[in-house]
Amino acid sequence: CRQRKPETYALKKNIIDKNILKEFLDEKVALYNNPDFITSDPIQIPHKFTLKEDIEIAGFLSATIAWGNRKSIITNATKLMDKMGNSPYDFVMEYTSEKADYLDGFVHRTFNAEDAGFFITSLQNIYKNHNGLEAVFYQHSKNGNLQNAISEFKKVFFSIPHPGRTTKHISDPLKNSAAKRINMFLRWMVRTDNAGVDFGIWQTIAPALLSCPLDVHSGNVARNLGILNRKQNDAKALALLDTELRKLDPIDPVKYDFALFGLGVFEKFS
Repeated sequence: CRQRKPETYALKKNIIDKNILKEFLDEKVALYNNPDFITSDPIQIPHKFTLKEDIEIAGFLSATIAWGNRKSIITNATKLMDKMGNSPYDFVMEYTSEKADYLDGFVHRTFNAEDAGFFITSLQNIYKNHNGLEAVFYQHSKNGNLQNAISEFKKVFFSIPHPGRTTKHISDPLKNSAAKRINMFLRWMVRTDNAGVDFGIWQTIAPALLSCPLDVHSGNVARNLGILNRKQNDAKALALLDTELRKLDPIDPVKYDFALFGLGVFEKFS
């Protein structure tokens, strides 16, 4: 069901009619924001679970390793869940250094068993001492977006002794990162799409605060549509893109991630 992009976009991207743009993107959201999307996306990993904490932990760990080939991401996230006995919350809460060998051999690109062991230790600390993942993000969800909350979350996450190498696996928007993977995780947890893709299990945070998981695909499509004019996919570009998407839908702006990503990955929109 690929659709040819309107000639308006191809001819003069800087004067795209916003109503036409919204109609076009809304059509693409409807096309991709459905259960068929799950089968080729890492979001399928938390969809294996029903307990809120299992969904959160499976989602967070899967999003953390969500870079590179998507088939590889899904394969390795599945392996990690297997190593956790497919009971991620129980595994986190019962984890001790004596159980580190359960994670032996795990690796996804530069994320290895040592990183996984600390992530699980830190998650245990968050659930035992900070009332869980949702509470940490909610506590700092101010200023019209969640980028400050992500930065504060990273401080909490690494507030206990940790390997220096592991800090690179959580981005900081206040250091000009687009923080694509955490923004994707937050979309999964916060946004209720009534289509069975995003979970919407975090009721304390408004979807209006979410930011698009900006990556090479969504960034290139946004530039082609004339709604992003910054070359780098960084925090400044994300702020610009968020501004434009909130004009299209101030209540649920990040729904357009489905359109931008789908256009880039599945339709090779350029």
